[in-house]
Amino acid sequence: MDIYKIDTYAKSLIKEAAHNIKASLTSELIIESKSEANDLVTNIDKETEQFFIEHIKADFPEHRIFGEEGFGDDIKDLAGYVWLLDPIDGTTNFIHQKHNFAISLGIYKDGVGILGYIYNVMEDTLLSGSLNGGAYLNDQRLPMLLPTTVEEAVVGINARWVVPNRHVHHEGMVNLLKTVRGTRSLGSAAIEISYVVTGRLDAYMSMRLSPWDVAGGMVLAKEVGAVVTNLAFEHLDLLGADSFIVSKPGLHDQLLSEYIKLKQNPAR
Repeated sequence: MDIYKIDTYAKSLIKEAAHNIKASLTSELIIESKSEANDLVTNIDKETEQFFIEHIKADFPEHRIFGEEGFGDDIKDLAGYVWLLDPIDGTTNFIHQKHNFAISLGIYKDGVGILGYIYNVMEDTLLSGSLNGGAYLNDQRLPMLLPTTVEEAVVGINARWVVPNRHVHHEGMVNLLKTVRGTRSLGSAAIEISYVVTGRLDAYMSMRLSPWDVAGGMVLAKEVGAVVTNLAFEHLDLLGADSFIVSKPGLHDQLLSEYIKLKQNPAR
């Protein structure tokens, strides 16, 4: 199948979906909680996922969709073409800020990421990339990332992982925060991954993310030389939730060997 055709098609869907999301900002949102009070979903999340599914199924009927809101296929493996979609990554930001949310999409063939996209809706910036084809910000090719040290690094991390918790030895995280140049927390995994890809962050980590949060960003990250694993230094599980870290080369190994010590893999 022509990857250029799929790429052009995916970009057009993303742009149209983003237009629809922007148009919804003046209408009343229907907000629901999913697994917990801070795990939110809106009618716009659902409608956006359904928009993608309707078009993909009509135009690529042999492709499957693995979407956050559950309207796609029951994915047990990554055989064939699978679209891993988060229609609005950063729903809490979407609700509260009307900013800092993104459409995240990865297209995989037999388990290999071939196309990746992160579209920051309100900034109108599209990160796109293809396997061995480079990563682009609004069609301008991005350079390879340069190594950096922990002392010079700005790291994306949620503050909840620095306090005592059941997932990670927080003493190492406290030492990390004392050592790095700075930390940031944006409330959207896709946007934070995009910041690593574009050099605005040096690393980003999370104790638990779902496949649709990271699938697109993983394709992009690899095209600029970033390193992506879970926090146990293993390949990510793209069929279920897993811990996650993406960072510049060199920095990745140092973070995991010196600072981040798991009590257990929190996703398993």
